[in-house]
Amino acid sequence: MSIEKHAESFAAPAVDAQGRRDLIGLSRAELEALMGDVGEPKFRARQLWHWLYHRGERDFAKMSNLSKDFRVRLDEKFFVGRPDIAVSLASKDGTHKWLLEFNDHQKAETVHIPEEDRGTLCVSSQVGCTLTCKFCHTGTQRLVRNLTANEIVGQVMMARDHLGEWPSPPDGRMLSNIVMMGMGEPLYNFDQVAKALKIVMDGEGIAISKRRITLSTAGVVPMIERCGAELGVNLAISLHAVNDELRNEIVPINKKYPIKELMAALENYPGLSNARRITFEYVMLKGVNDSPADARALVKLISKVPAKVNLIPFNPWPGAPFERSTPAAIRDFSDIVFDAGYSSPVRTPRGEDIMAACGQLKSDSVKQRRSDKDRANPAAGEAA
Repeated sequence: MSIEKHAESFAAPAVDAQGRRDLIGLSRAELEALMGDVGEPKFRARQLWHWLYHRGERDFAKMSNLSKDFRVRLDEKFFVGRPDIAVSLASKDGTHKWLLEFNDHQKAETVHIPEEDRGTLCVSSQVGCTLTCKFCHTGTQRLVRNLTANEIVGQVMMARDHLGEWPSPPDGRMLSNIVMMGMGEPLYNFDQVAKALKIVMDGEGIAISKRRITLSTAGVVPMIERCGAELGVNLAISLHAVNDELRNEIVPINKKYPIKELMAALENYPGLSNARRITFEYVMLKGVNDSPADARALVKLISKVPAKVNLIPFNPWPGAPFERSTPAAIRDFSDIVFDAGYSSPVRTPRGEDIMAACGQLKSDSVKQRRSDKDRANPAAGEAA
């Protein structure tokens, strides 16, 4: 599917049963225009922005610096939404995964990973995925549609609600970092992802710095420069192979944008420097891409780009065609990359017991809908 076709795949705007419009996901300019439409001055948008994104307030009646009449009119025309939580799962290691349901009943997953010095939220950009990477569980779910800015920002707002981080704290946050590494390919939904991240980065609201946001792509080459120029966030590349033959097989987008084109785009990524390096993600697949020769080829491949490498032990899922590399193979691979001068940490799998680890996310919307039908009609479920 082309970038243009992806851009057409969205849900309808968020409107509730009363016909009220959701304010979450609107840009500052859109919020100002909306205030003009209801006969209010532009500064009302800034006041609302503070309540929505700094304080996380959902009840207009509690927005105390707005007139009572204005609060009543807001409640008549608008609401402050969140995605519904269909399933909430907590891992024994502290990781939390939510299956979120949107207005059209489609679902996507969001994961919070707490660590000693940070808390990272893994955010989805699509329902399903079109890339069909062979090692990724999400890739087994067909693309349903893109998520809107409303739905992307809503994931962050929901997590903040859960963590009790309103008003937005300046330091010591449990949600300090964002990775666009959930379901979907962010660069196939760039306009909505960019709109959402600009809201998240705004200093008068959620205020998460671009240096704490990482966007991961499998290599949508035409969009890489635009991502750097418009957002300036950290870039991660799902590489996973060092030659076109293997990458064509396990990361099929490589057939469209082969490694040579990808590396050329990365060399020109705006703002790239030794202080701001590109992260290469490399899932370790037993007997497939984990040999010392692969490690040496990886070092050569990334030699022209300020880089670091994240080695990801394969996280199994039902029916997966791969196995995780042995600890010895991962250690030897890491040593070769490290000795060549590149940081090469091995990512510790998190949330494996709730299928929340890297490559395990899948909303399973179709199965959920079937289960709903079975509950409504037990006889049919038993027959199946």
